Amino acid sequence: MNNNEIADHFSLLSKLMDIHGANSFRAKSYSIAAYNIEKLPAEATTMDDATLFSMKGIGESTGNKIKELISTGKLAALDDILAKTPPGILDILQIKGLGPKKIAVIWSELGVESLGELEYACNENRLAALKGFGAKTQESVLQNIAYFKQNIGFHLWAEADNFATHIIRQLQKQHPENRFERTGDLRRQSETLEYVDIVTDLSPEQLTSIFRNDDNTNIEALSDSCHLVAIEGQPKMRFYSSSGEKFFHTLFKTTGSETFIESFSASYSIPDAPESEEAIFVQNKLPVIPAMLRESGDILTNPNTPDIITNLIQPSDIKGIIHSHSKWSDGIHIIEQMATTARDAGLEYLVISDHSQTASYAGGLKPDEIAAQHQEVDMLNDKLAPFRIFKSIESDILGDGSLDYGDSILETFDLVIASVHSNLKMSQEKAMERVLTAIRNPYTTILGHPTGRLLLSRKGYPLDHKEVIDTCAAHNVVIEINAHPRRLDIDWRWIEYALEKGVLLSIDPDAHSTEGFKDTYYGVMVAQKGGLSKQKNLSSFSLKELEAFIAMKKQQRHK
Repeated sequence: MNNNEIADHFSLLSKLMDIHGANSFRAKSYSIAAYNIEKLPAEATTMDDATLFSMKGIGESTGNKIKELISTGKLAALDDILAKTPPGILDILQIKGLGPKKIAVIWSELGVESLGELEYACNENRLAALKGFGAKTQESVLQNIAYFKQNIGFHLWAEADNFATHIIRQLQKQHPENRFERTGDLRRQSETLEYVDIVTDLSPEQLTSIFRNDDNTNIEALSDSCHLVAIEGQPKMRFYSSSGEKFFHTLFKTTGSETFIESFSASYSIPDAPESEEAIFVQNKLPVIPAMLRESGDILTNPNTPDIITNLIQPSDIKGIIHSHSKWSDGIHIIEQMATTARDAGLEYLVISDHSQTASYAGGLKPDEIAAQHQEVDMLNDKLAPFRIFKSIESDILGDGSLDYGDSILETFDLVIASVHSNLKMSQEKAMERVLTAIRNPYTTILGHPTGRLLLSRKGYPLDHKEVIDTCAAHNVVIEINAHPRRLDIDWRWIEYALEKGVLLSIDPDAHSTEGFKDTYYGVMVAQKGGLSKQKNLSSFSLKELEAFIAMKKQQRHK
């Protein structure tokens, strides 16, 4: 059980206590504990009691509950309150815009105990009549229910890929003579997916014998050669059984999207027993198209396909960390720790971009703190040269599109990342006015997580992507591909258009700890789907190239 999973237990306990009207001080303490657990510098499972209990915000009481979770997989206090809670309340907790207090009112006043009942109550206009709700809240809840229902059973690619790695490793250990290969959405690096798909040369009978004796696992035949395996609490898996000679035929047909396979089959042939996937492309006199690009049939006819494949960005192409938060705002580590970690990983620079003053909830920096931070950066640059730390800020885009510092402060930064963090419920007209104004600001270097989406939980504000990209092109503003696996924003489907317009993108981890640097990998994986090259990715620039880019931007601003 990792720290995020442990924190989820404490967070749920806090919310359920609020719903039940339990002691508010205790409920708040569990919420704070969840926050502190997520910020631990190492996995709790690796800490001894003395180390864990000494961590900031943990202590002996919380520490013992963490140990209880690690050793038993359960938290008695949570189990007790779950026993008194209708299961449907947990679904309602997933609906954005409904916190524990409002759920308590809905439950007590309307008797609503499930998502279906809540949707019905909204359609009957009963939610709008409750004190503290209203028609706008009711409409928002209906929209969020629809979004939630669309994504039930889906998982983040990062989580599914980690799970697949574990499963394949275990199966390979038990059956070293057999093959197990990722396929489907998982192999195409889709940002979210419903199933973990695996092709194997195990027979259906062998598969059944592996999984049928586990009490927490169900296996059922979807066809003669495909079995669905469901392990409690994990993504569902589909295993495609394929004999040795047809293995690559099956792998090819299950990897590509339905659209890709239809387009391929209309113009080319798929041999029944190819020696490899590469052989299928070679036989049809096509370049070997990597799995992540097999989404659309367009890749088969695009004259630029060979160049896209040759120049496709790789994790090793990242030269520095852009967009990171330190202890100056809401990060876990001090700047020097972050810089030395990046340097020791072979990177050339770190762009430190703490939150700005409007983000008071995240310890946003006031002007005097910015000056002090810049003194620290200057000192560290002298100490760590030739590695370099760039002075940056993640400046909040205010309601009118302005940034939350004056020009005299913005001028002190090497780069400015402009992001929306508040008042996310906007019409497209309002969202566009706000974002375009920020892009036109001469101090904006990068547009951060452009839509504000959180995959599987928040759709993000509505934008006209073409107009946003066109405006970034006109003002030489970089568009971020926020690499956090829950964001992956901007959507990879817009990368091709951005490249056509000459817009630079930047794969940035939005790291709040040194551990967060690893999220860059997920940004690269999703950027590959859009055909991004290292030449068009800002965080693949060498130190000298980035310095030249910053100098050009400053010169452009002062013309």
